[in-house]
Amino acid sequence: MGIFDRFRKKKKEEKKTPEEVKKPTKLELFCGDDKETYEALFDTMFDDPRKSGTSMKEAEKKAKDYEKSGNLDGAWEQYRIAGGLAIYEGNVKKVVRIFSKCQKISPNTSFSILKNPEKAVAKAQEYYQEYLKEEEKK
Repeated sequence: MGIFDRFRKKKKEEKKTPEEVKKPTKLELFCGDDKETYEALFDTMFDDPRKSGTSMKEAEKKAKDYEKSGNLDGAWEQYRIAGGLAIYEGNVKKVVRIFSKCQKISPNTSFSILKNPEKAVAKAQEYYQEYLKEEEKK
């Protein structure tokens, strides 16, 4: 029984406190009580889009090529990238067009950013201005 007690102790030690389990992200803190905007941005925007390694135009071109060849998964992924980069650029029209295209390709997926894109993109722009400047200082 002594051997099994060792394993039980490890499991007890691995339990996390409630503070460790749910630590708010920068975006959550930035959005505060505006849950709608947070929901719209948390799965669509990049933390640092400068590190994406591609441009919005390139991602959109790849998406169209994938779509023409019948690779809808690849097209969806590239449209998501292009949409995230459109958010970074602050281009609301492209955000709507690109994420609508994603929804068309995958009807089971919905993007809450399409409910109020102007507000979400504006908040994302504020976020990028604040946090990307912080990153540059480091």
